[in-house]
Amino acid sequence: MTVDPRTPVLVGVGVAHQRFDDAADARDAIELMALAVERAAEDAGSTALLAAAGEVIVTKGSWQYPDPGRLLAPRFGASDARTVLAQFGILQLSPFTRACNAITEGAHDVVLIAGGEARFRALRGMITGAGAPDTTQPDGTAPDETLVPAHEIITRQEIEAKLTSAPVQYSIIESAWRTAHSQSVDGNVRDTAELWARFAAIAAANPDAWRRDGFDADFLATTSDKNPLLAAPYRKWNVSQWNVDQASAFILCASEVADRMGVPDDRRVYPHAIVEGNHMVPLSQRAHLHRSPQVQANGELLRELTGIAPGDADLVDIYSCFPIAVKVQAAELGIDRGRDLTVTGGMTFGGGPVNNYTFQAVAKLAEALRAQPGAVGLNTAVSGMITKQAVALWSTRPPEHGFRHGDASEEAARRTETVEPLEGHSGPATVEGYTVAFEGGSATYAAALARTDAGERCVVRCDDADLAAAMAAEEWNGRTLTCTGSQFSA
Repeated sequence: MTVDPRTPVLVGVGVAHQRFDDAADARDAIELMALAVERAAEDAGSTALLAAAGEVIVTKGSWQYPDPGRLLAPRFGASDARTVLAQFGILQLSPFTRACNAITEGAHDVVLIAGGEARFRALRGMITGAGAPDTTQPDGTAPDETLVPAHEIITRQEIEAKLTSAPVQYSIIESAWRTAHSQSVDGNVRDTAELWARFAAIAAANPDAWRRDGFDADFLATTSDKNPLLAAPYRKWNVSQWNVDQASAFILCASEVADRMGVPDDRRVYPHAIVEGNHMVPLSQRAHLHRSPQVQANGELLRELTGIAPGDADLVDIYSCFPIAVKVQAAELGIDRGRDLTVTGGMTFGGGPVNNYTFQAVAKLAEALRAQPGAVGLNTAVSGMITKQAVALWSTRPPEHGFRHGDASEEAARRTETVEPLEGHSGPATVEGYTVAFEGGSATYAAALARTDAGERCVVRCDDADLAAAMAAEEWNGRTLTCTGSQFSA
């Protein structure tokens, strides 16, 4: 196949990780990213590609570097490169979309993407009291461009009802899922444990994974000191583990540049299409808590652009911050849950560096595709509480019509039913999704989304620890609560 000279291609992939008990022995996040960049150049077989970078895109992490791209670019001879910082809430596939479009349009020949975390280093520095200082930049330093999300993810009413953390919101979605799929509380826990045990097994075989314990379903389904409840039904080893030291970097360039730089064909992985959905609906305003019409619309548009349905991809990595995120995406995309749904082991076991897991997945997916020439790989990204989503298709085979980018936001807006929560409802309401938050092994409060007899939504919480504990042990979806403002009682 003749490849258009401006077709974007991923030619260099680099990953880096470390695990030192003494923080003094560890690199900070920017140094870990720099190591990943060096390895990406080695992977491509051309350090000259780095000096040719016209743009450096970095996703924001828990670190405080004001312009991380400016810390990276000069050391690789790209001092004139434009720097971009993607803030939290920007889909983690968006940097790849931006890079591919810039290359296709001729704005840049080479784009460097990087991201990483050193939270384990920071944690060890805090535990030992030695600290873990980061690289600094002069006051007033700022990137050439900062990408920011258009809207907030959590509403005022959700904050008042203590629906503020990811485990709380995702566990509410999980509870609504189990009811919609006629699962018991225990049956749902077992279903989740079996799904996550398969993720753990994949991580155990991945040398780049953060945890390679290979936990089995019995361990994952059981509450213990090593696996305490965080927000029922989720336990510690159901959620993303972000205290990791992991980084990754990518070199994308025009096909003609890859030819000119002598990049071997067996290094080339082509992005065929990326579809994004940025129609943002907070959890409390979603009429159907266990659904994501936007994920469905993304998958349909991807098939329209590429001729390949998500479920037909040879390799898959579904964004896996929580089990319900995997369940919802797989269902909406038509992907069989009986197959492998991750190439890394997922964010619990492979590791979930803040705002950067998708990069880890792309790196591992590229490695797997190179080992299976002509195969097709798919990965997804999620922002917020399944609030925004994206899906991408990759292959060592060049795309017949070049790279394609789609946005399913408008279609998602047409498909997504919403409901406006009441302000200060007093009276009965029926539970449609809930969770119980735990601390130190004890229930602390319950949070719920409920409907009045008129079908109006209530966003409420209960600070009675005894009632919360009872709600964690039994099924409360479908039961009637008495609401008073943002509070409820049995």
